[in-house]
Amino acid sequence: MSSEMEEREIPTHFLCPISLQLMGDPVTIPTGITYDREHIERWIFASQKATCPVTKQPLVINGDIFTPNHTLRRLIHSWCTPHRIPTPCDHQISIVGSHQICKLLDDVSKSPELQYTCLQRINSVLASDARAKKILEASGAFMKVTSIMMDNNTMRRANEEALCVLAQIDPPKNKVNALLRNEDDPFIDPILGFLRAGSSETREYAIRVLKSVYDVADPIELANAKCELFVEINKLIRYQATNVATKQALKLLIELNPWGKNRVKAVGAGTVSALVELLFDGSTDRRACELGLMGLDQLCGCAEGRAALVGHGAGLAVVSKKILRVSHVATDRAVRILSSVSRYSATGRVVGEMVEVGVVPKLCMLVQVDCRAKTKERVKEILRLHSWIWKNSPCIPPHLLSAYPSWGKEKTRKQFSIN
Repeated sequence: MSSEMEEREIPTHFLCPISLQLMGDPVTIPTGITYDREHIERWIFASQKATCPVTKQPLVINGDIFTPNHTLRRLIHSWCTPHRIPTPCDHQISIVGSHQICKLLDDVSKSPELQYTCLQRINSVLASDARAKKILEASGAFMKVTSIMMDNNTMRRANEEALCVLAQIDPPKNKVNALLRNEDDPFIDPILGFLRAGSSETREYAIRVLKSVYDVADPIELANAKCELFVEINKLIRYQATNVATKQALKLLIELNPWGKNRVKAVGAGTVSALVELLFDGSTDRRACELGLMGLDQLCGCAEGRAALVGHGAGLAVVSKKILRVSHVATDRAVRILSSVSRYSATGRVVGEMVEVGVVPKLCMLVQVDCRAKTKERVKEILRLHSWIWKNSPCIPPHLLSAYPSWGKEKTRKQFSIN
């Protein structure tokens, strides 16, 4: 509110104890203290503090604990009018109260018909009420809805609604690891089923759920990801069901790749080929290109990944093509990939191909332009490594030879013989 409001002394009982601002939608909690609805909900649901901010008494969140204080709201409005202070806007009242949302969750565990109807209703509430997400998460909705998906007797349409709910709420960090370790009743299997045989929309929901779960999982669970998961990630990248699904798949791949055995699983699933084809596609947007190159860089950290890249007819060419054409991030990652190949997989055929497909001229050009110092140093290292072969190649334009870094011929030959 304006300077007029600052000049007037506002009655203290009109102020929210949390924000110290004039209340627009006062609600009273069981401890008897009144707060502005927006701020107390943020305190309880977003910050996950189940205590009264003033009295520090614990609160039991088992239904709608907020009682609208209509009397106080009318008093605030009647005070604002004569003092020429704008009436604080009432916060949008939830279409469905928190007690009703909790009841919908309880009803989900009943008959199959009720499951579908209740889950559909929950999805409608999530779409129309921003506060519903916090209420559902605080009520343990993720685990309750997950149990429905893990039940083999649940109808497919109810499972689809359940998947949609899970895609819109965050999993509880303290329960995710137990969920992933449960071999008797695996959580991943029904999600993978949607990735295999779902529509474009359900596949997008499925990969979003997996991404949110692995985001908060322990390293040991990330390292033990199933081979089947990499197969489905590969399919999403290759066939690009939706733009969102493709990017979520790339992000999940990047999150799983730091573990060596996961890289081998990904390569075995054909992910290197899928990434090359993604980068080759001219319609791929900037962010997807960056993510694709990041994933490829990680996979080139293992021998299997490098072998798959150099064994692909367009592998080296498409990586080189992205240098200086997408972004600084993409250029850095492309150079890292070429550095891994030139250091650890530089057979005579590969070194010759790097000249033929334009990798070496592109690297010479990169030496002359403005880029990160670390990237430029990595480029010079690649060029020095095979200079005794590349420097005299007719494939390198004469105007770029001046950019070629010098290194002792004897040292370079020795380095090449090691590779």
